[in-house]
Amino acid sequence: MIQSVLVGAVVVLAWTMTAARLERWQITAPMAMVAAGLAIGFTTRNDLGNGLNTEIALNAAELILALLLFVDATAVKGGYLGHDAKTAVRLLLIALPLTILIVMGVGLLTLPGLGWAAVLLIACIIAPTDFAPATSVVHDVRVPERVRHLLNVESGYNDGVVAPVFIFALTLAGSHHQANTPGEALQAAIPAALLAVLAGSVIGAVAAVAMNVTAKHGWSTRHSARVAAVALPLLTYTAAVAIGGNGFVAAFICGIAYKTARHPGEDELGLAEDVSSLCGLLMWFVFGSTAVLVLSFGLTWGIVLVSVVALTVARLIPVLLALLRTDFRWKDRMTIGLLAPRGAASIVFGLLAFNSLEGEAADVALSVMSVTVLASVAAHGVGASAFLNRKSKRTVG
Repeated sequence: MIQSVLVGAVVVLAWTMTAARLERWQITAPMAMVAAGLAIGFTTRNDLGNGLNTEIALNAAELILALLLFVDATAVKGGYLGHDAKTAVRLLLIALPLTILIVMGVGLLTLPGLGWAAVLLIACIIAPTDFAPATSVVHDVRVPERVRHLLNVESGYNDGVVAPVFIFALTLAGSHHQANTPGEALQAAIPAALLAVLAGSVIGAVAAVAMNVTAKHGWSTRHSARVAAVALPLLTYTAAVAIGGNGFVAAFICGIAYKTARHPGEDELGLAEDVSSLCGLLMWFVFGSTAVLVLSFGLTWGIVLVSVVALTVARLIPVLLALLRTDFRWKDRMTIGLLAPRGAASIVFGLLAFNSLEGEAADVALSVMSVTVLASVAAHGVGASAFLNRKSKRTVG
């Protein structure tokens, strides 16, 4: 464990000193951390497997995801769903569910031995998008600003949308079954979701009003406001769990409520974003090490096929359907459908599933997540620039 932490810290520091140069070489931070994780994974394979399957690892992953969800919810500009709310709703409520259904259908056919709840869980793991592996895309002027903004909004919200379905599937498929039937799972999931919305809304709004009042009277400082933005999602998550709510949904709703009532500037949210970025880097390092562990399980054609389908047709077809009768050009629709990397949400969901499932189901869930994210890092981290170069040449031609 000490060796892993040492290598991870060294790689993070090395990246901080060379970030600009690496970016010019199309080497993203996740790519560097994954490479380091792969290297250390070969020497700590058994220790890593035992370490991942612990309550400490589970709790750490949960808190990291809560922070990421909060930051995602506060990152969207121009209202709750940005400047193109109707299109964002199409992607979140039409394309995303269709993606999950397609992946689930393929999984049921190609992953024998797994129940439908476990396959739904796997679909939820690899459905959310995250632009950490391809951050240059959302800043690349070759991509129309409207498309970049829409992709950013979608990636910010989709893990929050998937979280309740993920928890529902986990309730049915987990080793500590909290429900034996879908009806029982819904009876547990619906109150948990309602309590989460209540907890997130109340805590976020009250914290925002309190910060407004204390700032007005000079009781708080800019620094303390930044610290509050880090502590708030952790408080919300633990409070929601304590009352039987869904902590992930609560953290996400808290971010929306806090932003709406507080209107925090970029400076105030900077510390939360930096902490979430650091946690994200550590998650990429753990993922790289996990990929080595997955290779020891052995990959089946079903695992590879589910991963490939999730990154291609299961994403592209639902997006094209969701964007029918919109004013987006076809090439922009293709861009939205193809530029959909997987990242931190998939990693954390995968680790949670690995800790909650038993036997083959746990190994398959971790394997599908690892193959999907690793392929995404390669395809979107390296291939996104080539795709945009080809697209721009066609436009000029």
